[in-house]
Amino acid sequence: MKHIIWDWNGTLFHDIDAVVAATNKVFEPYGLAPFDNDGFRAAYTRPIWVAYERMLGRPLREGEWEALDQAFHDNYHELMLSCVLAEGALDCLRTWADSGRSQSLLSMWAHERLVRKAAELEISHYFDRIDGLLNGAPGGGKAEHMVVHIESLRIDPSKVLVIGDSLDDAHAAQHVGATAVLYTGGMTSRTDLAASGFPVVDTLVEAFNYAN
Repeated sequence: MKHIIWDWNGTLFHDIDAVVAATNKVFEPYGLAPFDNDGFRAAYTRPIWVAYERMLGRPLREGEWEALDQAFHDNYHELMLSCVLAEGALDCLRTWADSGRSQSLLSMWAHERLVRKAAELEISHYFDRIDGLLNGAPGGGKAEHMVVHIESLRIDPSKVLVIGDSLDDAHAAQHVGATAVLYTGGMTSRTDLAASGFPVVDTLVEAFNYAN
């Protein structure tokens, strides 16, 4: 492999506890019992509004998705302040950079916040490109964003490894002809990841080994 495309939330950035806590705050008024990490993973899917419908056991009403999404992000942006990089993330970034090969960051998180957080964690310089969500409805699929990201990098997708924590990451990689490996530290259960047929690992170091 010549290039790694990293996902952010749940992959490089270990924020599962903040995600679950923010979700629990959002659904407190609905009387739902709090989720633990495994319970959240069992309900999680993309698009995220489908996961919310699973949690509620009914379709979302008109305008309800937008309100829930805003409430989630308001809570998440407070809770994520205590989150750090995933175990092994920094070593992987350094080792790959030292090898002279390139890497980039593609996330469905808001672009400005992504760029700012990468800078705060002092890892921006490892990436040839950082792309977050600039416009469009939040919670959608990643495939078309992957197309734009790959085209901007001007790199052969067959030489690219995508490391992410969701089936959406894998499908986006597949969409452009890249290779994917899925990490269990994020929001999707190991069972769902394994059922996809894509390689599944429990550490970023294991994922990183697929690039060598």
